Amino acid sequence: MQFITDFADQAVLLPLAVLIGVGWVAGGWRRGAIIWALCVGGVLGFMLVAKLIVLGCGFGHLWDIHSPSGHTAGAAMIYGGLAAIVLRRWVPLAPAVALGALPPALLAAATRLALHVHTLSDVGCGAVVGLAGALVFARLAGAMPRIGRGFRPVLAAALLMLLLHGHRAEAEPRILWLAHHFWPFSACAD
Repeated sequence: MQFITDFADQAVLLPLAVLIGVGWVAGGWRRGAIIWALCVGGVLGFMLVAKLIVLGCGFGHLWDIHSPSGHTAGAAMIYGGLAAIVLRRWVPLAPAVALGALPPALLAAATRLALHVHTLSDVGCGAVVGLAGALVFARLAGAMPRIGRGFRPVLAAALLMLLLHGHRAEAEPRILWLAHHFWPFSACAD
């Protein structure tokens, strides 16, 4: 399970998202790159704030949320958003997002549950946020033009994923520290 969940770690997802955005700019699809950056940043930023609130203020006990799953949200947004924009060539928006973003969200969620690092509510929260980000991206980005020279961008992304696989951002302890040491979250912890 750890092998699979490592593909959804921020140490892999963040460089991959940057590579995709830079590749789209280089390929001439600036609109897609800008909306990609906004959606990825929005999803990951939302998850950071959600984690800070839950970890710092302890509101999560109301819904059994202990730490919303960034792995699940990131996998749904980045892998799912990318798959959805490719699928938009052949299917309408909703099916493209469902077919593109649900599988990585469910896979990431299953691994996080199997590793006992998140609750069902944690991964559910991450899945909803990531799927929403993928939907917004696929809706606003428009049709992806044919970019690049064959499979070079895909090979670059695959190589990056393989090189970074196994590296872990270890973001949770840092977020927990932030939640307990900086206002306004530190005020909740007292």
